Order: sequence, then C-alpha cells, then structure tokens
Amino acid sequence: MTKRLAISLLTASLLLSGCASTLVEPAQYSGFLQDYSRLSEQTSPSGVKVARWVDPNLDISRYTQVYIEPSQFHPRPQPNSRIPQTTLNDVTRYYDQALRRELSKVISIADSPTSSALIIRPAITAVSAQTEGLQPYEVIPIALVLAAATTAAGQRDQAVEIATEASFVDGGSSKVVAEVVRKGAGTNLENSKQVLNASDVKPVIDGWASDMRLSLEQLRAKR
Repeated sequence: MTKRLAISLLTASLLLSGCASTLVEPAQYSGFLQDYSRLSEQTSPSGVKVARWVDPNLDISRYTQVYIEPSQFHPRPQPNSRIPQTTLNDVTRYYDQALRRELSKVISIADSPTSSALIIRPAITAVSAQTEGLQPYEVIPIALVLAAATTAAGQRDQAVEIATEASFVDGGSSKVVAEVVRKGAGTNLENSKQVLNASDVKPVIDGWASDMRLSLEQLRAKR
C-alpha cells in the first residue's frame, strides 16, 4: 500500500509539473505574432522559461515612453457558462492595468503612439494540451484552458492555464523589435462547474507584467 501511495504521489507530481510549464508548444502558437521562427527558449528575469526574441540591434535608450495597446484575445473569444463575457472583459482590463502599473515604475506611459515610444501589443492566446492517463483537456477557444488534473488525494480539480503573446514595435519605424510567448498556471477550480473569475489568473498576469518591467530594466543596463 505504501508503494502504491508513493507511485500515486509521484504520478501526481509529474502531472502537475507538466501543467505548470510556462513554455507554449509551437503547434499552439496563435498566429498573432509576425514571425515565430526567430523565437528561442530563454529565461525570463523571474527565472521561468519563455520563448522570446529581441532584435540584436535594438537601442532601448531611444524610447522615452511606452504606449500600451489595449490587450485582446486572439483568436476571438466565445464566452460560455464557465467563462462568461464579464470574466473575459475583466481579464483584459486587468492585463492592461498590470502593464501600466509595472512599466510606469521605470518609464513614462504615453496616451497615444509616438515616434519616441515603444509600442506594446499584448494578446491572450489559445493553449491546449493533454494529461497522460486522463481525458484530453477541454479546449476552450478563448485562450483559457480548463484541464482535469489528478491530485495526490485522488480528487480532480480543474487546472487553469492562460497564455500570452506580445510584440514590441518601434513607434517611429513600425518595425517589430521584440516578441515573447509564454503561459502560466492560475488558481485551480474546485470542480468542472465552478465559474472562472479574473482573480483566478491575476497572479499569472502580475508575473508577466513584472517580467516586462524587469526585462526593460535589463536592456537599459546593457546600454
């Protein structure tokens, strides 16, 4: 019995580790970004794995402001009883707020795009996967995936994942100078009927925004 329990714990640990991955598989890219071929696996300032590209000729010092375009879902969301339109609105609204909050700590936020601004185009994008030994994830075409995950106690929670793709554009030339793709695990829901709220993914979004600020600071430090 002890052996069976140890195996169960190990299996659960492996399954949950897979769900916590921050890398998005190339087959799951949404088409939002201009060029995925130049992305490579890198480590974010917070220490997690992301797919990212930065133009080696980027001169970050030329930007005196950032302009943050309103975040969007890509592809277009289809709300349902589990993830209503109010949740979708709250998620994008919070993403915008988090980016403004973090980036304003290190650079001025522009109200409109200018030639001296770095334009940030963020999107929340689709993710899908499958847990070994369980049914495939229920893929919801609104970038949020609810997946059955077996816990050590044998209960099934609903694991929440949310992914983002963002491009960074030179306000003067309209040239893309950086891109990033990543995902994160939100707060598990208790069952398959619980409605998802924006609060369930806010910690993930906070991490994305914080990493964008830290990345900007790192780029400045290199110049």
